Amino acid sequence: MLEDSYDEEIKIMVEKELLDITKALDEFELQVLLSGDYDSNNAILEIHSGAGGTEASDWASMLLRMYSRWVESNNYNYELIAIQTAEEAGIKSASILIKGKNVYGFLKSEKGVHRLIRLSPFDTGKRRHTSFASVEIIPEIESNIEIELKEQDLKTDVYRSSGAGGQSVNTTDSAVRITHLPTGLIVTCQNERSQIKNKEKALQILKSKVYQLEQEKLSDSLVELKGDSQKIDFGSQIRTYVMHPYSMVKDHRTNVETSNVLKVLDGDISLFIEAYLKGEVASDFN
Repeated sequence: MLEDSYDEEIKIMVEKELLDITKALDEFELQVLLSGDYDSNNAILEIHSGAGGTEASDWASMLLRMYSRWVESNNYNYELIAIQTAEEAGIKSASILIKGKNVYGFLKSEKGVHRLIRLSPFDTGKRRHTSFASVEIIPEIESNIEIELKEQDLKTDVYRSSGAGGQSVNTTDSAVRITHLPTGLIVTCQNERSQIKNKEKALQILKSKVYQLEQEKLSDSLVELKGDSQKIDFGSQIRTYVMHPYSMVKDHRTNVETSNVLKVLDGDISLFIEAYLKGEVASDFN
């Protein structure tokens, strides 16, 4: 009996040590995967529907729901910065600020064009349609970063919000749209009641966008020097969601796929995020 008791104590002790080691390895892996300059930052997520009218705008709203569910399941917080609803269904565009540790590091893998193939609920003939929507991920940059935005380079428009109202968006004439003339970058903000506050937030987001653009230009130059032809540029198709004639979601960069489309559209995208991050780290060592 003493021997059995002793063996059981050793077993419990070993199992605990294994759990501690596994946890430490997981934490170390996370640190390696999220070691970029802005991986720990909050993120600004933008969705834009592609060509295709109601089909594309509905797909854009499905993506907005998918990312909202991902945010909720990871105990992050988000606020709707701006939204432009479509005439029949869905949205033309939306912009949300997601707050939490490592948000940008996780979501940077979602940047690109997302394609949906399904039987259209808007087509009386029940034909198969292909829809596109683009996703842009921008790290929220600290306000003290040195990015000069000259007044003469900015065009500011004030308009009435077109969103759903309620707590999600503001419907007064305080919505602000700022265009950065040298780059063509456009930022809209409508979630605050004050026009001044909307302008301040829009300028902060614009600063983040301009900074990211400069970083991408530098990155592109380095890629050209290295002769790397495998770089995935913004706007390229990264993932396809098939709901007919079969069920599949496939990421074209990592070749990771799953047949559970509904689970993915309900916010379970960790499979694709982790595969992308691990592939990114592996490429850095090659």
